[in-house]
This record gives sequence, C-alpha cells and structure tokens, in this order.
Amino acid sequence: MTGLEVHHVTLAYEQATIIENLSLRLPRGQMTALVGPNGCGKSTLLRGLSRLLKPRGGSVLLDGHDISSMPTKVLARQLGILPQSPVTPEGLTVYELVAQGRYPHQTFLQQWSREDERLAIEALRITGLTDLSDRPVDTLSGGQRQRAWIAMTLAQDTDYLLLDEPTTFLDLAFQIEVLDLLHDLNRQGKTIIMVLHDLNQACRYADHLVALRSGQIEAEGNPADILTEDLVERVFGIACRIIPDPVAGTPLVVPIGRMNRMAMTNTPIEWIDEVQIPA
Repeated sequence: MTGLEVHHVTLAYEQATIIENLSLRLPRGQMTALVGPNGCGKSTLLRGLSRLLKPRGGSVLLDGHDISSMPTKVLARQLGILPQSPVTPEGLTVYELVAQGRYPHQTFLQQWSREDERLAIEALRITGLTDLSDRPVDTLSGGQRQRAWIAMTLAQDTDYLLLDEPTTFLDLAFQIEVLDLLHDLNRQGKTIIMVLHDLNQACRYADHLVALRSGQIEAEGNPADILTEDLVERVFGIACRIIPDPVAGTPLVVPIGRMNRMAMTNTPIEWIDEVQIPA
C-alpha cells in the first residue's frame, strides 16, 4: 500500500472533538486539496497526517507504516510540513531558516554537506528569495515570510509535502506562482497535500479533491467528477453555478449572492419604489 492513509481516526483538542472515526486514502504522486468552510477540520486533519496532533483513536499510515512509531528524523526525511502561521525564531536570517530544512538529513558525523548547501540555495532560487537571503525573517513582509517558510520545506527534500494554506498573505501573482511551483514539484514526483480556501484554485491545480464538512468527508475524487452545485451548497452553504474554466477547462465555481439572485429572477428590491430619482 502506498500513500498516506487514515484509518478510523479521531482528532481532538482537549475536550473538543473535531474529526471522529474518519478514514481516507490520499494517493501517492498526486496533488490533493483539502477544502471546506472554516472550522470543518481541514487544518486539524493535516496536523494529524503530519503527527503534529496525536489521534485519540485510529492510525495514520505512510506507505504502509504507522507514523506514530516512526523515529522523528526518519519521518522528517519523508514528510515535510508547512503549518499555518509558523513562528520564526527571533533574529534568524532567511538563509538560516531555509537551512533548518536540512536538519533531518544531518548526523553527528555529518553536520553540513555540499548537498545541504546546494539544496538550500536551490530552494531560495525557486522561491525568489536569493537576494533576501541575508535579511532577518522578522523584517520581511507577510508574503516574503511565507515564501521563506515554503523554501525551508523545499530544502527538506521530502517525497511528501503537506501545506496548510500555502498562499496565505500572498497577492494573486504570488499565489499562482506558488501553486505553479507546487504543480511542477508534483510532476517531478512529490506528493502534495494542501489546505486551500480558494475552491477554484483547488479545482485548477488538484488531481484529488477532499471536501470536508463538520469533520467528515462529504465527497472526494477528481474535481471534475465530484464537484456539483449541490455539493458546493451542502459544504459551503452558498448557491452557485459551475461552468468550465475558460483557461484550464476545470470546474469553475461562480457564487450566487443575494443581489445576484434578485438580478437572475428580476425580483425588485422592496425599497426601490421609495427612491426619488431626479429628472
């Protein structure tokens, strides 16, 4: 068996159970996007997949091995995690942060190698941070800081990348740049599992979509196969129309707000007759 597998997992914070008795298989070699409304359990599930949150019950398997019994460094060589809003140690430069990604590959006898140096520099180049490598991370903008953390995850050079909202704080151009980068890494063999808020970006980039609602899986599969207007309304509580994306051909969700519904049905706004329009 390959990939990340979740077997009857329950995840909780103190007395609050977020996910209960959930089973899921995340295919190896694909890009998977976890989507759903705030509080549905997306980030909690990602934390469980990466061993940042210990299950109250059930198990998480990585290529057939229970991650709870894997040595930390062994797991870190296979699985890289970018959590939501990571905290940077004070005074650390961008290069020093990125270099931290090489820690799982170092031993007592081999503290730093040319390969470590090469991968750290390559991660800086890929994320466009070469010119900022000597800057303290805490002096960067939110978007630059996010790219620095992504660079650290890339330097880790794992087969699996788990990212919790990797486009947070990024403007639209950098959002697309980061997603294009993740797509390229996936096509080079890395398995990508990410939490995304933007449903259309998830449909465009993901091979596999997992829609969560109230800690349970509402639907999963290829976006073109599972995404329907009914599913969007059940999961997100909003009406929509789904049309082909004119660029990618993937499903494109067009939300229908209150004003849109009135325009579609030609229903007049009640107070419009009271407005005096000058001649």
